[in-house]
Amino acid sequence: MSQESLLQEIAVCVERGKVNEQSPYPPDLKGQPGADELTRKVLDMGASADQVLSEGLVPGMKIVGIKFRENKIFVPEVLMAAKAMTAGMNHLRPYFQSGEVQRKGTFIIGTVMGDLHDIGKNLLGMIVEGAGWEVIDLGIDVPAAKFLAALEEHPGAFIGLSCLLTTTMLNMERIVQDVRDSRPDAKILIGGAPVTDEFKTKIGANWYSPDPQGAVDFLNKQVS
Repeated sequence: MSQESLLQEIAVCVERGKVNEQSPYPPDLKGQPGADELTRKVLDMGASADQVLSEGLVPGMKIVGIKFRENKIFVPEVLMAAKAMTAGMNHLRPYFQSGEVQRKGTFIIGTVMGDLHDIGKNLLGMIVEGAGWEVIDLGIDVPAAKFLAALEEHPGAFIGLSCLLTTTMLNMERIVQDVRDSRPDAKILIGGAPVTDEFKTKIGANWYSPDPQGAVDFLNKQVS
């Protein structure tokens, strides 16, 4: 099998959530190699880590993001896709650390102070990482000071704020204001069930998306 064919197979494995040969999911690919084995194989054949990322893992996760936005797949399928992507990414991490492969940029995410929900944030992080970005996940119940500290450590990073409760939307607004006071040029994305584009405009954030793929599209445009 050629390198090109293997890269296409990696994209399919990510899209379908095929982690490795031992994985029983999806049933029609049972017993076949997954993203884990195929990534190792194509690297051994001489493909660059950048090729594996840009021609295998990223295209597969992009399809996942689009399907999720269009309600063609749901959270369990996204989680399996993320596991497959992670299996492939584990082989690439040494190349990231050495600087041989450059990420598109850095994305700092967190659920705002007072909110303990993280499913939406986690899905966003998985899909953004699958699009070739470094993701710094600050977790849940994150105050403005923690976002600012992460931004200090990663200059030029984008910030993503998430919330699920209407009661924590006020905290989201305060965090945006605090970040703006300290870093007026910071690019801030917001999302979550109660959040709207109107609310984004009201609090002075840069972007709102109801789904992870919309955030990826916005981020990619900033570095294209």
